[in-house]
Amino acid sequence: MQKLRALLTATILVLFSASVGAQSIDLGRGELPVTVPANYDAGTPAPLIVLLHGYTSSGAGQDSYMGFSAIADNYGFLLVSPDGDKESGGDENRFWNASSACCNFFQSDVDDSAYILSIIKKVKADFNVDANRVYLIGHSNGGFMSYRAAYDHSETIAAIASLAGASHADMRPAPENPVHILQIHGTSDGTIAYDGADIAGNAYPSAKNTVTQWAQYNGCEAQAAERELRDLVANLEGHESSVMVFNQGCKAGGSSELWTIADGSHVPAFSDTFAEQVVEWLLAHPKSYNSFSD
Repeated sequence: MQKLRALLTATILVLFSASVGAQSIDLGRGELPVTVPANYDAGTPAPLIVLLHGYTSSGAGQDSYMGFSAIADNYGFLLVSPDGDKESGGDENRFWNASSACCNFFQSDVDDSAYILSIIKKVKADFNVDANRVYLIGHSNGGFMSYRAAYDHSETIAAIASLAGASHADMRPAPENPVHILQIHGTSDGTIAYDGADIAGNAYPSAKNTVTQWAQYNGCEAQAAERELRDLVANLEGHESSVMVFNQGCKAGGSSELWTIADGSHVPAFSDTFAEQVVEWLLAHPKSYNSFSD
């Protein structure tokens, strides 16, 4: 009898762990898994990260490449990795309608900015989310989308981390609230150029102009500071990535930072600590209580 009780207890624990670790929401585009850390406590607000994939990829594929769900337990954050809509033609690739440059090639009217906000609101409704620690991470087209959502929903997004994405190229007024910005970009990126370029005639800014633009939006002083080198890529020797930071004189809740991967490609082979470095940066940059509104 004791052995039977022990077996039943172990089974219940396994089922409970599985239900906590992988739940889901549905907002009309199919079931969307939510990674819930093992130490999640409904009485304690948890950070939320929304991971946005690159053009042609998927939420699951992006997470497999970048490895954020694998460290959710260690850092205690909720993670959602949604899929973009499918194109109406061609290979029906998944994409985000982020900017004029990237990557709405079939002129879809899908409102992905509103969709991302609806994901955040739904997770907040189902879980105890720390409203001052809602973050976006995006790669390429997902990086463009992160900037779009941060601009549109600055009252909600605390910080974004964009790998090989870019902001908008046109002149706009600053968003209503400051947002912490991290741009990560390789100088040898052959898809989204580090120095900026255009896609089908639609321009996007360089990595430096992107972070400078957001430093201005955030009210930061024009002079950037340099920080320690980082090791972000496994197949490039040493600490290959330089760091440029705009964090002086900024509005509360705002800063702008660039990690430049010397000779880095569009799809770099990450170091063992890449995901940890990005998450630790995000968690160190919450929304300011002074500027936050739900």
